[in-house]
Amino acid sequence: MKEKEIQFAICLDNEGYKASLDIGKLYRVIPDDEASAHGYIRVIDESGEDYAFTSDRFHVVHVPVFVEKILSSALQIKDFS
Repeated sequence: MKEKEIQFAICLDNEGYKASLDIGKLYRVIPDDEASAHGYIRVIDESGEDYAFTSDRFHVVHVPVFVEKILSSALQIKDFS
């Protein structure tokens, strides 16, 4: 079975969410088809919880598997799959 790809996104806009998001920071994306269908992206924000924000606030980045592992470890990511 193929491992689920972990996605990350860079915050481009934190207007109205300055305590929750930092511009230029990399955030873990949590898969959420319903949020995506409505133009939202779910990320783990500065509170450590996952929340949905409008997709235009972020740029999703795809990284090689070895980079995913390093980032996941560095960000102490929980498995949400």
